[in-house]
Amino acid sequence: MSISKLEEEVEKLQEEREELEAKCDTLDLCKEDDGCSKCDVYKKIEAVDDKIEELEDKIEDLVSADEEDD
Repeated sequence: MSISKLEEEVEKLQEEREELEAKCDTLDLCKEDDGCSKCDVYKKIEAVDDKIEELEDKIEDLVSADEEDD
């Protein structure tokens, strides 16, 4: 996968994360002290964060490989 495709995927995931965060802010459960630990939306946010991190690592690896080729 090319760097630009990976960056596009990261952008999509960041938008998805923002939408989930906005939804999370409106939930009564999220107003509780330990609400995040019981919230399905928060779990989805964590999963999206993990995917973003994986893609960013791939981008970094590709950039490093490109720099070594130069």
